[in-house]
Amino acid sequence: MSEALTHLGQFANDLHQEIQVKAGSDTNPQMREDAFTELVLELLNEHNESDGAEVCYHATGSRGRIPAAKVNAWSLSGDNATLDLFVVLYHGTGSPEPVLRSAVVEHFKLLRGFLRRARDGGHAQMEESHEAFEAARRICEAKDTLTTVRLFLLTDGVVKSLEIDQEQVPGLDIRYVLWDLEKLSRLHVGHREAICLDFVNDYGGAIPCLQMADFTGEYRTFLAFFSATLLARAYGEHGQRLLERNVRAFLQAKGKINKGLQQTLREEPHRFLAYNNGLCCTASEVRIQAGRDGHTMLEHVSDFQIVNGGQTTASIFHALKKERVDVSHVVVQVKLTVLRDPQKVSEIVPLISRFANSQNKVNGADLSASGRFHRQMENLSRTAWSPPISGMDRGSHWYYERARGSYLDDKTRQGTPARRKEWTSNNPPERKFTKTDLAKYEHAWIGMPHLVCRGAEKNFLAFAERLEDDGEPTVDLNYFKHTIAKAILFRTTEKLFTALTLEGYRANSVAYAVSWLAQHSNHRIDLNRIWEAQRVPPLTQKALAAVCRAAYTHITTTNGNVGEWSKKLDCWESFKRQDVELPAGWDSEWADTPFRTEHPSTEALERDWERVRISFISDSRTLGELEALTGRQWMGRHRGEQVQKYAGLPWADLKGPGGRRLKNIRNLVDLLSAAAKPDGGTASVGSIAGHIVVADQTGPLTNLPTEQVSDA
Repeated sequence: MSEALTHLGQFANDLHQEIQVKAGSDTNPQMREDAFTELVLELLNEHNESDGAEVCYHATGSRGRIPAAKVNAWSLSGDNATLDLFVVLYHGTGSPEPVLRSAVVEHFKLLRGFLRRARDGGHAQMEESHEAFEAARRICEAKDTLTTVRLFLLTDGVVKSLEIDQEQVPGLDIRYVLWDLEKLSRLHVGHREAICLDFVNDYGGAIPCLQMADFTGEYRTFLAFFSATLLARAYGEHGQRLLERNVRAFLQAKGKINKGLQQTLREEPHRFLAYNNGLCCTASEVRIQAGRDGHTMLEHVSDFQIVNGGQTTASIFHALKKERVDVSHVVVQVKLTVLRDPQKVSEIVPLISRFANSQNKVNGADLSASGRFHRQMENLSRTAWSPPISGMDRGSHWYYERARGSYLDDKTRQGTPARRKEWTSNNPPERKFTKTDLAKYEHAWIGMPHLVCRGAEKNFLAFAERLEDDGEPTVDLNYFKHTIAKAILFRTTEKLFTALTLEGYRANSVAYAVSWLAQHSNHRIDLNRIWEAQRVPPLTQKALAAVCRAAYTHITTTNGNVGEWSKKLDCWESFKRQDVELPAGWDSEWADTPFRTEHPSTEALERDWERVRISFISDSRTLGELEALTGRQWMGRHRGEQVQKYAGLPWADLKGPGGRRLKNIRNLVDLLSAAAKPDGGTASVGSIAGHIVVADQTGPLTNLPTEQVSDA
């Protein structure tokens, strides 16, 4: 057997095992297909081949002139101009099964059938609670603004013939994308297909530029002007992959900045260069030649990436494709940094993006996936051994896959089959978890299941924002053990739900059940006991099963779309107040004290709160009145409430069992501190380095961020 076949067979087997872990004990073929869909979407999202797609299985036969249809996932851009639709051909054998050309043609035809049905208002004939209803409705509403549709075929087989007729749809730019087992196997961690731009042969000629002197030996810098048509063409050919090292995807034309870009392109294209900040780009290698008047001519760039200016590039592309704007006279200034040492790319590029003069605010959360918190979790997962669960067991690692694909990459590097087998024994696939899994376990535990229901990527972004707002927790061995206990709790609940043989919405119901039980135990479900036994105690399991059934009933009892309902805070708040009959004595399995994650900044903020609230315990003014007095703002939905309602809360009650965001509390402390001053805070509050510093007779309070907190 050839090395390529051996590698592909191993990849197929590993993927099959991962799907079995994700689907649990459920042998329902649809559950397995959904698990495959989720895994591949995570892999594609990690490599910027797709962005934020949601699973929504739907299949139906033809009826008269209405075509048969199938869809497994979808994603629509914020400006309703670009649509991604996914269809899956899943075998589930764990082997690289051959896929005939006819099967490829048939599945793309089914996907076009769903697109046609959706554009023609097919959602009106669907149950509103159906997973695909929202996709069909949104596509129908966007039919006048859609310009580009990408049709993806995902399969665990190997396609033998890539030659098919790529049928088009009038009025749309239809692109066909295939991801079979062989192509998926190439998406290893750290491996990516570099984008090369050949200006001489493909883009109308070499580009004049200025080359800066290299004073550091670390990088070279070139300054140039790229035509808007060149950028639009490059973006059209490479899409989000052009922005792979950009910390944000296209923020879409909804935002004020991007609307302004679109307006300038339409109404004042000659001023675009004057108004726009331009692009910051990187490359690993360039080919240049000497030009006239001291200019350098840029002929070719390798591994080209836009790390700042993705909004500009995408806005130009959408103006050209959607608005049919003439951008032939628009140019954009470009700073191109060519890094000499490839090993420093992951270090320098995020800093370029962070410190570049960006047009849209970059949150620290956007950069968090490679931050200290995740690296510490990764290191502990490689060294911490789980307790043996029997006399013949040696324990193993819970492998944290910070970078998607690192598990298979590490396994492959072991070399011989015997060493791979030993490594797998120490790092079993059923004990692997990803950063999106981690976010799911944490949010379910602290009482935010509605965020979990928004999908893996959106939930992870919310989790990363919490780390940015609250500060990263101390990641030590205890934190790691408690995280694994939460993982065991969540995964056990998934198996319990499957055993109930309820139909659909497992992920939503499980998140709600874990959150409800964590809240109603005051977070005293014994995480230490779960870690030591590597299993959930029996009475707690019975309690979880009971809450699963109640959660399913609550979520699915709605006149609207079930999936959308479960994403709303109101859905969680109403379920949190429900009574569920639990097995007698299950509280005997509780720990003596709650398990809550404290952040380093919590202690100082607690002191500040206890100090400042004393002055307002009997204050009958509203928070809105204090905002008017001080010029500070808190959360708009609380403006009509009296100050004393909050001032009367000690720290534990203010923080709350669900963990009120520290950023919100900081802003409340800021508001009360300013109001406590004789002049309402205007005279004794100074701004230092972007923070508010409030001084009083007992000493300075903690530095408080000046950003206002939205209602979200």
